[in-house]
Amino acid sequence: MTVWVDADSCPRLVRNYLIRYTKKFNIPIIFAANRQIPQPSSHLLFKMIICGEAKDSADNYITSNAEAQDIVITRDILLADRLVKKSVTVLNDRGTVYSKENIGRRLSERNLSLQFSQLGLIEHKKNNYGKEEFSKFAAGFDKEIQKLLKKAASVSEKPPQSER
Repeated sequence: MTVWVDADSCPRLVRNYLIRYTKKFNIPIIFAANRQIPQPSSHLLFKMIICGEAKDSADNYITSNAEAQDIVITRDILLADRLVKKSVTVLNDRGTVYSKENIGRRLSERNLSLQFSQLGLIEHKKNNYGKEEFSKFAAGFDKEIQKLLKKAASVSEKPPQSER
């Protein structure tokens, strides 16, 4: 299992929490971004991948490398859609888990919001990120990590299949 972070837009509070959490449980963590994200870390399993400035380069890197037993943190619904199709666990920095059941609706909401915005029908609201949002994220992240750890443990406990 690896924790992947779409680090360009991830709040510092979340990044710091993820570093501490993954260090405590000895879980590899990779930040992917289009630029260097200042993140001092003594976590031996921490990597910062700078993917270049091309549009979606960090998203493409994460999509190419994340696997079904991994977890990805992103605000990007288009990236989440790509990852959900690969059966990767995905959640945003507010603790919302993206799944095959809800990603279509999330994409539709995103597209509708973009259209309204382009027509000047809605103003961009300020995205405040505080203790309440972080608390929801931390609870959601822990829940999803525990699910993945249990799943990994049950797979490793199964006896090998005999060949016939």
